[in-house]
Amino acid sequence: MISEQMQKALYKQLNDEFYSAYLYLAMSAYCAHIDFNGAANWLKQQYEEEQMHATKIYNYLIEQGAHVVLKEIPQPPSEFGKILDVFKASLAHEQAMTAKLNNLSDQALKEKDHATYNLLQWFVNEQVEEESTVGEIISKLKLVKEDGYGLLMIDNELGSRAAPKAVV
Repeated sequence: MISEQMQKALYKQLNDEFYSAYLYLAMSAYCAHIDFNGAANWLKQQYEEEQMHATKIYNYLIEQGAHVVLKEIPQPPSEFGKILDVFKASLAHEQAMTAKLNNLSDQALKEKDHATYNLLQWFVNEQVEEESTVGEIISKLKLVKEDGYGLLMIDNELGSRAAPKAVV
């Protein structure tokens, strides 16, 4: 059975995952506004993936018999600067999420809550991919700098991202 303390920590993480989705949707809207439609697509797919992450935590809490009460989601920024700044903000956000998930994982171990620890390991592993992918995009953007053709190529590549697969 999940402790009350772990439930509260997972409620906070649930809210953080919903905020992540909201943030990525704001980033997508911003990129669409500045005519980086490929990046807008990539970020919208990331929004959908974050929604699935939140749902994974929500489902786990329900399976554990928790009474989930949803909290207010803070408003994300609406301006992000250049396209490189958008992805730098994404990486900083993912690094912050990694730290939160690592702390939750430590808490689950301390409480000897193996079921929650197992759930969180999926998220910890997912964060490795999240940070790596965004890091690669940043590297490419830094490589082309302000070169219009290079930015167009990267935007086209970002636009080819397919919808995320459902997370169970």
